[in-house]
Amino acid sequence: MSTQKLPNDFVWGYATASYQIEGSPDADGRLPSIWDTFSHTAGTTKGGDNGDVATDSYKRWKENVALLKQYGVNAYRFSFSWSRIIPLGGRNDPVNEAGIKHYRALIEELVSNGITPFVTLYHWDLPQGLQDRYGGWLNKEEIVQDYVHYAKLCFTRYGDLVKNWITHNEPWCVSVLGHATGVFAPGHKGNKEHWIVGHNLILAHAYAVKLYRDEFKASQGGRIGITLDLHWQEPWDDSPANVKAAQRGIDFKLGRFADPIYKGYYPETIKSIVGDRLPEFTKEELVVVKGSSDFFGLNTYTTQLVKEGGDSEIQGNVKYTFTRPDGTQLGTQAHVPWLQTYAPGFRSLLNYLWKTYNMPIYVTENGFPVKDEHILPLEQVVHDTDRIEYYDRYLNALLQAATEDGVPVKSYFAWSLLDNFEWADGYEPRFGVTHVDYKTQKRTPKESVEVVKRWFTEHIASS
Repeated sequence: MSTQKLPNDFVWGYATASYQIEGSPDADGRLPSIWDTFSHTAGTTKGGDNGDVATDSYKRWKENVALLKQYGVNAYRFSFSWSRIIPLGGRNDPVNEAGIKHYRALIEELVSNGITPFVTLYHWDLPQGLQDRYGGWLNKEEIVQDYVHYAKLCFTRYGDLVKNWITHNEPWCVSVLGHATGVFAPGHKGNKEHWIVGHNLILAHAYAVKLYRDEFKASQGGRIGITLDLHWQEPWDDSPANVKAAQRGIDFKLGRFADPIYKGYYPETIKSIVGDRLPEFTKEELVVVKGSSDFFGLNTYTTQLVKEGGDSEIQGNVKYTFTRPDGTQLGTQAHVPWLQTYAPGFRSLLNYLWKTYNMPIYVTENGFPVKDEHILPLEQVVHDTDRIEYYDRYLNALLQAATEDGVPVKSYFAWSLLDNFEWADGYEPRFGVTHVDYKTQKRTPKESVEVVKRWFTEHIASS
């Protein structure tokens, strides 16, 4: 057993998102989000799946909290459904007190069980009313005001108990997958919209943070930031072209959001390729954007080997592979094609972020869907050896980064508490440490639960 320890205030637990687990799409006044609309459109999701039931967690939230308690966590990251709180979404639209009450009850239950709530305000499920009214994230003048209004309502109603706020989850997915490739809601395709949407997401985030700092932080004492996503980009070999390509891949995936927020400008690599399709911040906006996150929120799952020469501008014109020059694979293959286990890349990424942005890091998602788990019998599913290997290696890489390299890593949230609706992939990939029988909603812990619990018991310093 390692003698290295994480600090006694280290935060760990599991993460979920509202549309992926809640179900009950029209309960208690909720109206549709863009993911309701998108997933009910033919051909958008695997098997035609949608989130109408998911893990039934709008009704079974107490059961979920009991699981969290059983699993020994000290924190839980989850998101609000904007459509439950303001069903039509806008600053002049009615507030839904039933939705407000639901999340209040969940938060109170967590706190009473010693579990710290980490709340994500926006995890991709924009109210359909705003998409219909003015094009959603494409309309800067409207969406920034409506998002800030929504955020203010949440700070007002929950800020006495919630001290950890995340504005957006993975704006790259909202912008690129939603407005360039079209594989996520609202399903738009093209090479210009996603730059506009990404820009507007940054502004909405920044103005919500400004509001929190100006009006709530002094009395509530919380922290607020954004969660960005990146697969670590490892050069395929040490040739100058591939080393340069890996950095360009990072710039196009992460830097397009992180650099404005933490440094105050877009990366030059992006400007040189995208040109006048990239919106510009006004001087007044930049004052608000720069420094608008109290921490670096990170979602990461894997490492990609990067070569020069791709033809996708979205990726920075680089090629990705898991196959090394000697023909071997990087690691254990997950059920999804974009994920293999490679923990050294996690350590490299944590070091890169600390060196580049100089902010404390909150790991807000990290996890593994075992290959073909959806077709295995339950007695095999619970022996989730590949997931156990993943968590063991990634947690030890985090420990090395924190204790040996001096990276200030403050949290670790495993994805996910439950098997759930995995967006366009439907219910086939299973990321959960808890098996969900979707016919009966019965929850069964997998063995990885105990492995993760034991790891943190052994590796967090006692107070």
